[in-house]
Amino acid sequence: MKSYQKLTTAVPQPAACGLEEEGAAPKAACRGKLAPWWVGSGLLVAAVLLSAVTVWVLRQVSRGWHVPAPPPKCLLVPESHRFDCYPETRVVVTQELCESRGCCFIETPLPAGGKRGVPWCFYPRDFPSYALQSLNQSALGMVGRLVRRQKAYYPRDIETLRLDVEFETDTRLHLKITDAANPRYEVPLEVPQATKRAENPIYSVELSRDPFGVLLRRRATGTVLLNTTVAPLIFADQFLQISTALPSPFLYGLGEHRSSLLHSLDWSTLTLWARDVSPAESFNLYGAHPFYLVMEQGGDAHGVFLLNSNAMEVALQPAPALTWRTIGGVLDFYIFLGPDPNMVIQQYQQVIGFPAMPPLWGLGFHLCRWGYGSSNETWQTVKALRNYQIPQDAQWNDIDYMNGYRDFTFDPEKFASLPSLVEDLHKHGQRYVMILDPGISSTNPHGSYWPFDEGLRRGLFINTTQGQPLIGQVWPGFTAFADFSNQDTHQWWLENLQRFHAQVPFDGLWIDMNEPSNFLDGSEDGCPPGDLESPPYMPAVLGDSLSAKTVCVSAKQSISVHYNLHNLYGLMEAKATASALVQIRGKRPLVISRSTFPSQGRYSGHWLGDNRSQWKDMYYSIPGLLSFSLFGIPLVGADICGFSGSTSEELCTRWTQLGAFYPFARNHNTQNEKAQDPTAFSPAARTAMKDVLLTRYSLLPFLYTLFHRAHLQGDTVARPLFFEFPQDVTTYGMDRQFLWGRGLLVTPVLEPGADSVMGYFPRGVWYDFYTGSSVNSSGETLKMSAPLDHLNLHVREGAILPTQKPGITTEASRGNPLRLIVALSQSATAWGDLFWDDGESLDTFERGSYSYLVFNVTQNIFTSTVLHASAEATYVTIDTLRIFGVRERPNKVILNGQEKPFSYLDPQVLTVSNLGLSLSQGFSLRWL
Repeated sequence: MKSYQKLTTAVPQPAACGLEEEGAAPKAACRGKLAPWWVGSGLLVAAVLLSAVTVWVLRQVSRGWHVPAPPPKCLLVPESHRFDCYPETRVVVTQELCESRGCCFIETPLPAGGKRGVPWCFYPRDFPSYALQSLNQSALGMVGRLVRRQKAYYPRDIETLRLDVEFETDTRLHLKITDAANPRYEVPLEVPQATKRAENPIYSVELSRDPFGVLLRRRATGTVLLNTTVAPLIFADQFLQISTALPSPFLYGLGEHRSSLLHSLDWSTLTLWARDVSPAESFNLYGAHPFYLVMEQGGDAHGVFLLNSNAMEVALQPAPALTWRTIGGVLDFYIFLGPDPNMVIQQYQQVIGFPAMPPLWGLGFHLCRWGYGSSNETWQTVKALRNYQIPQDAQWNDIDYMNGYRDFTFDPEKFASLPSLVEDLHKHGQRYVMILDPGISSTNPHGSYWPFDEGLRRGLFINTTQGQPLIGQVWPGFTAFADFSNQDTHQWWLENLQRFHAQVPFDGLWIDMNEPSNFLDGSEDGCPPGDLESPPYMPAVLGDSLSAKTVCVSAKQSISVHYNLHNLYGLMEAKATASALVQIRGKRPLVISRSTFPSQGRYSGHWLGDNRSQWKDMYYSIPGLLSFSLFGIPLVGADICGFSGSTSEELCTRWTQLGAFYPFARNHNTQNEKAQDPTAFSPAARTAMKDVLLTRYSLLPFLYTLFHRAHLQGDTVARPLFFEFPQDVTTYGMDRQFLWGRGLLVTPVLEPGADSVMGYFPRGVWYDFYTGSSVNSSGETLKMSAPLDHLNLHVREGAILPTQKPGITTEASRGNPLRLIVALSQSATAWGDLFWDDGESLDTFERGSYSYLVFNVTQNIFTSTVLHASAEATYVTIDTLRIFGVRERPNKVILNGQEKPFSYLDPQVLTVSNLGLSLSQGFSLRWL
């Protein structure tokens, strides 16, 4: 067999049979054999081999010397480039097992702590793979035929595959590998269909013929972004595997997991399988997002999305390299060429869909707990916040509002006043959100619980292999599970919500337990034997079973088996829920979901699950929310102050400061713990929490505009530093600070007992948000004062932030005057924008019912230009302009030709107040 290509900058490339120049026809005959990477480098090979043999000999001598030496072809593979041939967990891999697969076996020392290290069993370079038998040009690129002449070691491997290479846009490549003869399950996700081939792609594709492989290059730099020749392609019915070299170790994404933002490539494996479990390192968590972003040398970025919803693993290794393993579906890849990280995420969302525009009230402060115990107690908490004038837009209830934990009910005794509470919230410009679970109680007397009776009558539940509703157990006891892959279920869900809304006019919905979660493994009767429940390869899922704490994966749903649809359950429920809210309220929906999948930003936001009241949980929330920004779900946050366990005053104060800058800001805690809303603490802590929430509310015009840009073109809201400073490698691993948009830097305190904080300032001028004092950084880490009542915020030079005098609800804030903060660049320029509408109507941008303003500063002239106007803008005025970085005191300020009083104070802050300008009118202000 042929040798696999080792990716190094000095290595000749494999024989190519692709389209080397756009518009060229495929080569009639591909150069058939890959030149071994060591050809022409005999001395180097000899040296490597001698070194490897020496190391092996020394190890064996230390162990007593009894194992035959591995073949030279095995010793030639460097440890970092050993691709695992026996990735099964819970198996002690022996030489006999390994060699039965035709692979190399070399023992290496095990790392401490039980981690997986260098694989003992790995592929030799001549391991059998597919060959590219034919290649033809198509309207969008190429269509090829891949043939395997030697069977793989997993059952039902597919001998002939179809390859589609589609040049969809100049920055997007679509690669798809599937069974050439038989249809297979594919994710039912709406994706754009290209109609013509890209004319000037910024990438080139080369195909290796035997063994088959893809090399994708960035034209501008020559950087190889994908090289799948590094390990064999395996495509069996329930085991699909493909590997690629990576151009750098700077890799992000691949959720949902608790980890740092930047992944470790030190032999780590990330499992993607939706699971109800309190967040912990190394577990597969609530959602599945098979998308990664890589920063390349020089600051370019690219992203890769595998459109596959089956259980999967992504194995990372220090080569650097990555291996995808999934147990169903097809290999359907989209590659996004950026070239900067912001553009990569925009291009990703062009495929999965841009996020919905949230209602303005959804960006306010939300409060919840499990264990209020009654609607009156809930009401008292709301009144306490009002009494202290602490901002709050929405009050939530957890499952204790329900009657017997049954959906679409409320406790007639403890929550008898719930309708009155909701009426009171509405009178005060506030909203109500309650929880729903997908498990529907199945044990009520016939005729007493319409949701189950009607769902059963219409056949809307997930069924067993025998065609009966699968019964699991969740909060109400035995339950059936709604099948949201069935469109009829969406109608039933709507009708249930309409009936409940007539009693309790809720405003938003919180969908929980939708992995789906089950207190049993599978069902009350277990799960039937077979290849779905016990596949030939079991990914490293928590619980060692696909049905652990969820429903049987052999269960039947409307469009496929749960084995294929499990990771889509939360997405499908979110889609049904958002649709129902639109039909019931006629306004923008607010849905917050625990389980998520790509494209879910179109229907819901996400909270990071059942965290703990611990300092490390507060830290982990930052990489969590930044990762979901990459996944196209910008409306994201963690439970402020922690869900489980008991918080402390210091922790809750610091967490409220951080949480005030979560895009979705909700304080939530569990039952049987002391209250942790702001009124539960000392006057000093309460005041600190109130102040930072008022700061959030003052920034809502800026935040709302960021969400508009996310909805319109896929911009991120909460943003990693490296997105704005891709040339600064120092930012690549930073996840203790973050940005709102491009212009506001948040540096929270994440450790107890601190009165200062270290923060990194990328190159440029940064202004203190509160005072306007500046730091001109060359790219430095600075120590800043951070008493318990202070959160460090800095405005980036060149930014203009629209802010507003805050009220205690978004409804109260909306009518208040705007205050514009201008942060001059070193060349005395700045730019910003503002999107303004009524805050809740559907499709305001699409219908033209909005105002959009652009602010600009150049040559000491501030201009406000109205690019689009609506009636809403006539009700709001611009009152104050604060300009940071005005180096000399002006002699006068002229507004629309009229001189205007002003103040100028150190540190170089020019303030012009009492402007009284209508937002709907453009204006010009000049200082001389």
